[in-house]
Amino acid sequence: MVQPIRILTSDFEPLGQTEQYVSMMFTKSWHGVGEFDFVIHRDANGADQIKKGTMLALAKNKVGIVRHREIQLDQNGKITENWLFKGSTLKGIAKQRITIPPAHTAYDTITADAETVIKHYVYNHLVNPTDPARAIPNLIIAPNQNRGGRVNWQSRFKNVAEELEEISLATDIGWDITLDTTNNQFIFDVFEGNNLSVNQSENSPVYFSPEFGNVKQQSFSDSDLNMRNVGYIAGQGEGVERIVVEIGDESGINRHETFVDARDIGGEDEDGNEYTEEEEEQLLIERGEQRMREMENQMFFEAEIMSPVSKITYEEHYKTMVSHAQPVYDRQKKTELVAPFRYEHDFNLGDKVTIMNRDWGFIVDRRITEFTEVHEANGFRLDAVFGQKRPDLISKMQTKFSEYDHELKR
Repeated sequence: MVQPIRILTSDFEPLGQTEQYVSMMFTKSWHGVGEFDFVIHRDANGADQIKKGTMLALAKNKVGIVRHREIQLDQNGKITENWLFKGSTLKGIAKQRITIPPAHTAYDTITADAETVIKHYVYNHLVNPTDPARAIPNLIIAPNQNRGGRVNWQSRFKNVAEELEEISLATDIGWDITLDTTNNQFIFDVFEGNNLSVNQSENSPVYFSPEFGNVKQQSFSDSDLNMRNVGYIAGQGEGVERIVVEIGDESGINRHETFVDARDIGGEDEDGNEYTEEEEEQLLIERGEQRMREMENQMFFEAEIMSPVSKITYEEHYKTMVSHAQPVYDRQKKTELVAPFRYEHDFNLGDKVTIMNRDWGFIVDRRITEFTEVHEANGFRLDAVFGQKRPDLISKMQTKFSEYDHELKR
């Protein structure tokens, strides 16, 4: 059965619903934004309602905004009768703004728990910015529950979505924007995933392994090629006057060093008070820890999660008894999903689960950081990323441009 997709305007006006599409590939990300590809025949029900800026909704937390459309080409490069629509999830709204510092400071700076820090940047640059023209209509922030560890963050003319992703990676807190059609609002909130690994006792454990028949087409790599485990983080000043802190305690052949230029840290805080040397050192340590996370051991594990199998059984229930006659039974059809763990019931995006493969000789606990749902007429497929996502060429280029941009702003 094909999942129905609702079509809405950006002002929440319903335009219709369609099940007559070729495919929907919808990717949700714990740390990042996520995206979708939607293919539909140009004469199918609802196709004429889909324009750039239209919202396509699988559920309230699975909504995409159309940013691109084209006539799809076949494998031979010939024009087909299908429209191809692409875009981001609702989280892509955050990509439309940058972090503009307050007029009296060089940086938009905040020190607080992770949730407060994330919602600070959303409030300042999307919900209630100084310039009303920058506000996103109908976007609200869910009540703050002060989740996550302590974070010190500085931002200056950075893309908001990219900043939220970095904070999320540094603190393991997820974030999302969901659709509330009852009140015609977009709701921003952060989330903490459940620990479903086999090494805890509070929740029923969830594990993925080919031995249990719930994953296939696995890929795995474990790399130290770009790993650094000791960092020298330098703040403001020149020569011997420059404050430098060291983090990491590896030694000998296992020690891999790097230098982190944090010249932007120091001076005055957001209230105009001069940092003490101890406060500046602490800020440098926190910056170093953030940068060093990007240079840790890289372990990538991706897999297609097996979809539950439908099992049909029949149950006979005693219905009535007629005098001197045979008993009458009511035969009922019963459909059950047969699977050790069910998507969005036993596990979800952001949950920490156990992955094992005896043939490859490993068992690890990793957070589910990405799901890609593939909806087609001939079935449903679910692909998952556990832990780090393998960087592609575009993400590598973005990292290099970010480093270059940081150098220019020093």
